[in-house]
Amino acid sequence: MSLKEHVYSVLVVSSSDKFNQAVADVFVSSAYSPVNCVSAVSTAKRALTERDFDFVIINSPLPDDTGALFAADTVASYNTVVLFLTKAEQYPDMFDKLAEHGVFLMQKPVSVSSFRLASEWLISARERIRKTEKKTLSIEEKMNEIRTVNRAKWLLISELKMTEPDAHRYIEKQAMDRCTSKQQVAEEIIKTYS
Repeated sequence: MSLKEHVYSVLVVSSSDKFNQAVADVFVSSAYSPVNCVSAVSTAKRALTERDFDFVIINSPLPDDTGALFAADTVASYNTVVLFLTKAEQYPDMFDKLAEHGVFLMQKPVSVSSFRLASEWLISARERIRKTEKKTLSIEEKMNEIRTVNRAKWLLISELKMTEPDAHRYIEKQAMDRCTSKQQVAEEIIKTYS
């Protein structure tokens, strides 16, 4: 799938109507949907519990907080990419606090061209996370299959007095003979003997 075919969801945390409009102009609906704007950290937290977002953009400061802790927590708790915008005089301090967590930072004011460039960085980072998610899911599925097959082998050992190698061969042979996975055979064995 081409990057041009992806649609990214965006949560904008900003109390500035001018900034929100600029974000809406950069994040056009064909590639970014939905683009939700909220004005406070408390509302942003609620929005994150209701759905996942590919990007969270924080325009600091906010009425109820700087947003720094929220940015770090979001990166740690969700598979999302966070862009944190802060005033130039606060940038060094915020960079020290947030960069180690994987939060992208930009100094304000930000030009439209710089913001467009940053949106491309966000896409690159999100795609890397997406690949990691797929690998993790694949590993989890494989581990689940191994656990299921092992449980079935132990049932064959205890119920049919097979040896471990015989139980393993039995499951593999059944899977090959029936053109099915070892996990499906193991699940049937577990149903039969549990």
